[in-house]
Amino acid sequence: MRGGTFGKSLAVTGVAVMMVSACGQTGGDSPGGSADGPREVTVTLNWVPYGEHAPFYYGVEQGIFEDAGIDLTIQPGNGSGNTVQQVAQRNTDFGWADTPPLANGISSGMPVRSVGVFLQTGPSSVEFFDDQGITEPADLVGKTVGGTPGDAMYGTFPAWLELNGVDPADVTVVNVDAAGKIAALIEGKVDAIQGFHHDQAPTIENQTGKEVSALPFSDFGMNLLGTGLVANEATIESDPELVQAMVRATSEAFLAASEDPEGAVAAMAAGAEQAPDEAVLAAQLEATIGLLDLETAPAPGVNSEAQWTDTLTFLSENTDFEGPATPDTYWDATFGEDL
Repeated sequence: MRGGTFGKSLAVTGVAVMMVSACGQTGGDSPGGSADGPREVTVTLNWVPYGEHAPFYYGVEQGIFEDAGIDLTIQPGNGSGNTVQQVAQRNTDFGWADTPPLANGISSGMPVRSVGVFLQTGPSSVEFFDDQGITEPADLVGKTVGGTPGDAMYGTFPAWLELNGVDPADVTVVNVDAAGKIAALIEGKVDAIQGFHHDQAPTIENQTGKEVSALPFSDFGMNLLGTGLVANEATIESDPELVQAMVRATSEAFLAASEDPEGAVAAMAAGAEQAPDEAVLAAQLEATIGLLDLETAPAPGVNSEAQWTDTLTFLSENTDFEGPATPDTYWDATFGEDL
């Protein structure tokens, strides 16, 4: 969406999270379960729950995970990098994390791999109030942009500017903590912020009543794979049936949520403590569905080697990422083959 305006929302976004479990029993032939019923499994999100995560709650409510032999507990996250670390330390069974931080973690020696990226179009963007009149990267010259050192957007922003003919020296980046970026924009401390437009734009509109626009990086020459499932290499090796069951159930949950977004929003509103207002959730989920590329992807969570190569090559050539640009170092394609 080039400078697109997001629908206005009606209530204040919450910041707490939840734990939710499926109930009931499954037979021993369920891939993730046993004769005693479904297996208890945890997934740690990339952040506190927002609309992108509604398919997990919907999948629990609709019994999709239970049918796969999984009793799923959804846990909050504190950034993709931290989630990847939790998976590496086996403090959680699965993680939901952005691809660039995952690649950095693996290149630093963490024993984890992606088992499927779901957001085929990355949500990284520059966001701003619509009255700024920004419609293209060149309009950022002379502006101040809030960014958080260490995240993927901060690292790729200069390369994205150069890709669009803008000298990074002509744009002032103000270092802001991740939790403070929205406030910095609302309070006028910066003209724009680096962020995930499908998450933050509806939240900002909800809090201010002002229209928010964005320049998605993907609309201007730079698309990096987004968020998806992460597993520890030990889990992949010792329990591939569980990994396959989790990937398949998550794919089914995302597809089901795309077909019934109202139901998915209602499920998350009921299941996640202090979740964003339903209007905010609906806007976030609608934007998320657009990033799944359902018209071209064989199924949610199925990637191609070319997508991974393009993402890794861009990171290698334009950021501090020093890992090899070989997809199978970071991604196990096996679990998407049967979707």
